[in-house]
Amino acid sequence: VLADDKYLYGMGALKNKLLPREEWIRLLQVEIAKPYIEKEFYYLIWLIDNQPVGHSNVNNIHYGDSATMHLHVWDQQKRMKGMGVEFLKKTIPLYFEKLMLKKLICEPYSQNVAPNKTLSKLGFTFIRAYETVPGWINYRQVVNRYELTAIQLKELDF
Repeated sequence: VLADDKYLYGMGALKNKLLPREEWIRLLQVEIAKPYIEKEFYYLIWLIDNQPVGHSNVNNIHYGDSATMHLHVWDQQKRMKGMGVEFLKKTIPLYFEKLMLKKLICEPYSQNVAPNKTLSKLGFTFIRAYETVPGWINYRQVVNRYELTAIQLKELDF
């Protein structure tokens, strides 16, 4: 992992909780081989000029119902320029289509300004703020829960 401890902490994650690179690769290879109906997580890499600059993924997938989305722009010089919004306009419809979703959930760390602004710009509905440990790489924190339904998605200009 190239991200430093301070950056990861600002996103609500701890570097020492990340899996070793080889384990990530093994998990991804297993998931890539699964049909959509069986996926536990699903990743999309964002490219600019054929170079990876970030990703979005979903986990907690309940095929035909809901999934939880995550988003990261890796390249520090590309952050806070509206790229996340543009990437997600292309990504979100794929999640709904491939996983037959009725609802997409996103719960960013409440102190991480960028994803909270991005979700609002995209038309996600703010549901609530609450304290939790959102995932196995995270520490206890307050997250903001946002949701986007398939009905809302049809009304948006994606």
